Amino acid sequence: MLQFHRLLLCFLVAAVATSQTHLEMVAEDPSGGLADDPKVQYCESWRLAVETNNAGEWKKVPSRCVDVVADYIKGPQYLTDSKMVARLSHAYAKTVQLAGDGKDVWIFDVDETLISNFLHYTLHGYESRMCNETAYDQWVYTGKATALPWSLWLYRKLQSLGFQLVLLTGRKEHHRNSTEQNLMAVGYRSWKKLILRESLDATKTAMTYKSEKRAELEAEGYTIHGSSGDQWSDLLGPPMAKRSFKLPNPMYHIP
Repeated sequence: MLQFHRLLLCFLVAAVATSQTHLEMVAEDPSGGLADDPKVQYCESWRLAVETNNAGEWKKVPSRCVDVVADYIKGPQYLTDSKMVARLSHAYAKTVQLAGDGKDVWIFDVDETLISNFLHYTLHGYESRMCNETAYDQWVYTGKATALPWSLWLYRKLQSLGFQLVLLTGRKEHHRNSTEQNLMAVGYRSWKKLILRESLDATKTAMTYKSEKRAELEAEGYTIHGSSGDQWSDLLGPPMAKRSFKLPNPMYHIP
């Protein structure tokens, strides 16, 4: 029995020492040692932090994760994740009792929600370099963004259910023609409104701007049943939709 107690005591001392060592490591490295993990594991954890909004107002993709982000966007997992969001959105939409007065609304963001700017960000390092607004403006004018297939699927399903679709984007008013042409070219039709930033909105954060536009819609008598966006700033801030759905986007962050 004495021998057993000695072994138990040794085990407890070792456990406490191990725990203390771990606590010291965390104190020195708040990432919990993630920096020592293999690159892909670290970058997948970073991507999860982005999607769950734990990363906060991050500025750019870590340089070590650029190729991992690119592989994700180009690979099957991005489509699978987008499909899951679309399917869950549709499942919710089918439960909504519409008033049928033309005021039942679903809001969509545009960039990385309805259409993908993947080709543009391929050339600009997936925001591993700071955003070049001039280059982005030039890209928007080309109208070459492609449809996100599962968003197009959801868009059409919502139309068939009787929702009015409002497109609320951070693109500027002078992008209206190129944006409309791009959307129609890839299959989007018959939206109720396309709302873009006007000059008075230029200095507002995305969350403030989009919150104000939702409030204006409600003041006009619209009921916002659902909202889809790739940024948390597309979705948060009063008044919010009755249900909001976040699409994946580890390429850039808009506060």
